[in-house]
Amino acid sequence: MATAYIELSDQEIQALERLAQQTGKTQAELLHEAVTDLLAHIDTSDRLDLLQQARGIWRDRDDLPDVQTLRTELDRSFKE
Repeated sequence: MATAYIELSDQEIQALERLAQQTGKTQAELLHEAVTDLLAHIDTSDRLDLLQQARGIWRDRDDLPDVQTLRTELDRSFKE
C-alpha cells in the first residue's frame, strides 16, 4: 500500500480526531474509507455498465403512454 500526504485545515483535523475517538478507528482508517467511498461513487465504468444493462428495459411495455402524451400532460400541468 502506498502512502499519500494530504493537507487538512485545523478544523478538518479536529473533526477527524473527534470522529476517530467516537468510532474507535484510526484517522488513517477513516481517510482510507472516505477515499474508497468517493471512488466507488464516481467510478464511471460501473455506471456505464449499469446504464447499458438498463437500456431498453421498457421497450416491450404497452401500458405506458408515448412520450408526446407525457410531454403534453407535463406542459398542461405547468400552465395551470
